[in-house]
Amino acid sequence: MKNAGDTGDKSLALFLLGLLLFSPPLVSLFSVDRVIAGIPLLYLYLFAAWGLLIALISLTAAQLVDAKGGAPETRDRASAGRTERSG
Repeated sequence: MKNAGDTGDKSLALFLLGLLLFSPPLVSLFSVDRVIAGIPLLYLYLFAAWGLLIALISLTAAQLVDAKGGAPETRDRASAGRTERSG
């Protein structure tokens, strides 16, 4: 079984990865006059890093939802519906 802190650890790691990917020293490495498939290398790097972070965050969020047994708003609506019908 997964520990409750695993998702928090992953979230912190993703935050630190984002800081690293968008730090000026690393971004300046891609700030060269080079074009790949008609796209400047800097733009390609920024959008690729952004997309990677979004994908990793969505995987982490999906694991959190699975660990909790469903989305919180879904459970709240279901329990509210049962209360209204029985009342």
